[in-house]
Amino acid sequence: MPEDVPANRESELNAKSAERQGSLVVLALLSLIVGAASGLLGAIFRLALEQADRFRDAVLAWAHGQELVGLLLFIGVSAAATGVAARLVRRHSPQAAGSGIPHVEAVLNGELPPASFRLIPVKFFGGLLAIGTGLALGREGPSVQMGASLAHLLGVVFRRNWPDSRVLLAAGAGAGLATAFNAPIAGAVFVLEELVRRFDTRITITTLGASAGAIAVARVLLGVAPDFHVEPLPHPGLGTVPIYLALGVVAGLLGVAYNHTLLGTLAAAERLRRWPVELRAGLIGAAVGLLAWFAPDLVGGGDAITQRMLAGSEALVTVAFVFILRFGLGALSYAAGTPGGLFAPMLVLGSQSGLLFGTLCKYWFPSVASHPTAFAVVGMAAFFTAVVRAPVTGIVLVAEMTDNFTLLLPMLGACFAAMLVPTLLGNAPIYETLRRRTLQR
Repeated sequence: MPEDVPANRESELNAKSAERQGSLVVLALLSLIVGAASGLLGAIFRLALEQADRFRDAVLAWAHGQELVGLLLFIGVSAAATGVAARLVRRHSPQAAGSGIPHVEAVLNGELPPASFRLIPVKFFGGLLAIGTGLALGREGPSVQMGASLAHLLGVVFRRNWPDSRVLLAAGAGAGLATAFNAPIAGAVFVLEELVRRFDTRITITTLGASAGAIAVARVLLGVAPDFHVEPLPHPGLGTVPIYLALGVVAGLLGVAYNHTLLGTLAAAERLRRWPVELRAGLIGAAVGLLAWFAPDLVGGGDAITQRMLAGSEALVTVAFVFILRFGLGALSYAAGTPGGLFAPMLVLGSQSGLLFGTLCKYWFPSVASHPTAFAVVGMAAFFTAVVRAPVTGIVLVAEMTDNFTLLLPMLGACFAAMLVPTLLGNAPIYETLRRRTLQR
């Protein structure tokens, strides 16, 4: 009789192994469906935002022809659109406020239940109103949260248990990021480095499948070109390492300042909680509308600004002024409580700070800093790392978005310093802090 025990045990283990493999096959197949659905939704969202930007420009051009009446109407429309976005969030899906990435992290950690599926339309139309109005918010936050929610919905439809649904949810989030920036590898890396913070075979396979499916569908609608065009840059020499390390230190300090500014603005908004959230958002929308009246190129997610930085076509004084303005505008926009992410505004600030640093170094050290555009590219990854504390995601994301792989070593050195400085200063990663704030509500 005792001889049968090992055989029974081995049979049980084989049965469990077969069950796990069967579950993995199902997840792999579902990951492609999740990716395709997230890619389609994310691509439609990107196209809708482009149309919203064109519509805002057209309305602004018409309003300028009406002089003072046009100014008041444009400010009023901006305030109303932002207020409506905030009202959608408050009434129908409070979890849709802000980036949504902290909420996704909390769900994956088991700290919060998944949001209602009403989040998807609220995030879509609320983000369209807020970002289309001109708030300095990114498309990636809504894309990530909508992708995660859509993946969870498909998990429910296909009657998967919570462990499988959790894996799909993480994969959907990665597919959303991949679609937002046309960066499939960064989407997968972001899930492992930031959302789950560990290597998990099931999550890795599912995330890779979802990112591949998302990009395959999204590129049919959006094209295959990278988000930013950068002229070919030479491989930097060994002598440039110290100067890129210095850029990382600067980016680290700026990242700490940005985190404090963002959290301080949120705290100030909370002190006005007696005011209706629609009123607070409307006032911010009115301020952004006023800015758009005088400087329409400075509002919105900021991709056009980043492209100008990467082209190196802006005067140094102009870059410095726009950097200061966007530094505050990003924090103010996030405090409105409407759907919108942080990635795109961070990339703007990173490219600006890198270009400023590179231009100054070109005067002082022309032999090792002859290409300020290279510093703008590296600055994007470094500033992202300083704020989010996800260096691998930052490096891969910027490399894919710019289609530039000659600056991997400078990005590695700059991100090393940009990661080290905030850590030594005791500054927490922004999404970790925002997640704690979400749990305290």
